[in-house]
Amino acid sequence: MFTVKQISRLAGVTPRTLHHYDAIGLLKPSRVGENGYRYYGDESLLRLQQILFYRELDLPLDEIKKIMGRRDFDVEQALEGHKLELGKRIKRLERLIGTVDNTISHLKGEKEMSIKQVFSGFSEEEQEKYAAEAEKMYDPETVRASNKKWKGYSAEQKKRILDESQQVYEDMIAAIPKGAGSDEAQAIVGRWRKHMDYFWTPNLEQLVGLANGYNDDPRFKANFDAMNPQLAQFMREAVEIYVKKEMSNQEG
Repeated sequence: MFTVKQISRLAGVTPRTLHHYDAIGLLKPSRVGENGYRYYGDESLLRLQQILFYRELDLPLDEIKKIMGRRDFDVEQALEGHKLELGKRIKRLERLIGTVDNTISHLKGEKEMSIKQVFSGFSEEEQEKYAAEAEKMYDPETVRASNKKWKGYSAEQKKRILDESQQVYEDMIAAIPKGAGSDEAQAIVGRWRKHMDYFWTPNLEQLVGLANGYNDDPRFKANFDAMNPQLAQFMREAVEIYVKKEMSNQEG
């Protein structure tokens, strides 16, 4: 039998976490001593291992509790599933590392990258992670609907949409010397706004929020900098001008 303190050291979780798992019925101790101390046996240790695997895969606690509470829950089968998912993560991380290396070389002037290559390491799992974060910033129902809409496209449609997105940003980069308020840049913002309809239809305020995100979110900023160090800021300026004109037209 192991105490909470011992389990905490072995598994790298805090005593508070173990107490919380007990409180919500996710991980009960094997027994509780007369002194009130919790004691955990081998079965509890294996259950904790399962919980930690699921947490590593970013599942919420209530979902883990449902999965592990099923009558047909099988530990060996679950481990095989963990192995498969972790293998997918390893491959995804390897792709991301490759994208990082290529981006560093691009920024050093050692090689050129297309916009498609800039985003090549980001899988749909990563996009879903961004979607989950977006739910905290925007209406959750809108974000979920957007994610569902994207998943509904065929592989051919997704490729066409991504190619169109690449062209929009390439044209925007070409318009930088002409200025954010130029007719060319403003027309491209209009195309960018229309392109968003493939995912969702943001209002004018949300358009500015998206452009700000390209500058304020380190991950998006790094990707835009890889395309062109001026692109993120130029997009923000062009979008702000576009939105002001549109609001003025609506008021008129």
